[in-house]
Order: sequence, then C-alpha cells, then structure tokens
Amino acid sequence: MGLKQHINELVNNVDSKRGKVFALGTQGLIILSLIAFSVSTLPGLSPATENILWLIEFVTVVLFTAEYLLRLFVSDPKHRFIFSFFGLIDLLAILPFYISTGMDLRSLRLFRLFRLIRILKIVRYNKAIRTFNKALIIAKEELILFSMIAVILLYVSAVGIYHFEHHAQPEAFKSIFHSLWWSVATLTTVGYGDAYPITAGGRIFTFFILMIGLGLVAVPTGIVSSALTNAVKDGPSNSEENNNGEL
Repeated sequence: MGLKQHINELVNNVDSKRGKVFALGTQGLIILSLIAFSVSTLPGLSPATENILWLIEFVTVVLFTAEYLLRLFVSDPKHRFIFSFFGLIDLLAILPFYISTGMDLRSLRLFRLFRLIRILKIVRYNKAIRTFNKALIIAKEELILFSMIAVILLYVSAVGIYHFEHHAQPEAFKSIFHSLWWSVATLTTVGYGDAYPITAGGRIFTFFILMIGLGLVAVPTGIVSSALTNAVKDGPSNSEENNNGEL
C-alpha cells in the first residue's frame, strides 16, 4: 500500500482503527476550538488566559490546515473536493485565522463568526448526523412543500390579524409587515405576549390560527421521523463517505 492509500485510509475510512482515532481526534479539536472561542468572549480575561486561548486557536488551525491539505492530496480530481460541501466547510473553518492574522480585528469581527462553521466538520465523522442528513435529503420535497405552505399561512395570518386589530391597536399592528411578528409568534405557538388581539374578531381569528399552529409544528416532525426510519433501514450511503468529501 502506497503513501497515498495510507493517507486516504487515515482521513476517509472511519471504519478502520487509524481512521477512528483520526476522526475522534478531529472531533475533539473541533469541540476544543469552539470552547476556546466561547471563552474568548468573556469580559476581563487576563493576558495569560488570552495567550493560552490564542495558542489553542493557532494549534487547532494548523492541524485543521494539515487535514485539509491531506484530503486535497488524496482527492481525485482535486477540484471536486475543493468545491464540495465538506471541502468548502474545511476551508472556511481555517480561512478566518489567516485573514485576521496581523490585521486590525476591529474591522474583521465578522470573520470570527466563521469559526462556528467548524461545528459542521463534525458531520463528516458522526454517523448519526450523516443519517439525519440522509433523512433530510429523502424528505427534501415534502419539507420544501411544507415550507411554502408555512410562508403562505404566515402571510395570510398577518393580513387577517391586521384587518381585525389595526384600528383597535394602531401601534402594535401598524402594517401587515408589523403583523408578521405576531404571525410568527402565534403559528409557532410561542406567544411572547408583546402583541395580542383585544377585539372579539381578532381573538376568534387567533383561536383558529393557534389550532393551525399546533399542526404546523407537528407536520415537519412526522415528515422527518418517517424519513429517519427509511434512512436507518436503507443503511449508510456510499455517496456520504466518498473520498471527495461530498454529502
């Protein structure tokens, strides 16, 4: 077995002993980097703590960079890995560090948010998450249809509550756009209470919207549950674990 085959087995074959160790080590680095990122937002950190956090960030980025280069080395064709889902995730996980190094971070605060993308790297190594991803693919058309219906219901409920409550509460329901917040809170059954109907018509309308909202929450749960059952029965897909890092 040549060098390329050894590296390929290390980074892509999570069923082998070396591959499992590599996967667990990478997952540990991802969690460590996210914890360090969260700790870095605490106020009043000492210079020593900040140095430790920077060192953790530096080491994890170096290791993530090495992982990216190894995956690029064993990929064929290489452009397929570069532009694949996981290839882009791996690149975005390390890019903010290199962009911000030696520059004024005050103008590059947005790039720090890209560190959160590292959590998506766990998807590659976690079988349960890969199964869930497969379930989403299976239920893609149903979820898209449901999302379209949900958007329509949000708009219709906003129009309805605006019609009933605008004259009674002109400040809370200034327009249909302002009423959309009430629609979201009501259809998701959250009900924050900052906007609520006071007219008889508005309350009756809200009752029906709440009944619809209960079903709105339950429908995607059933769709995903059914898809998960099918995904588990079908077993792992070869396309999820190919050498080019694609889903």
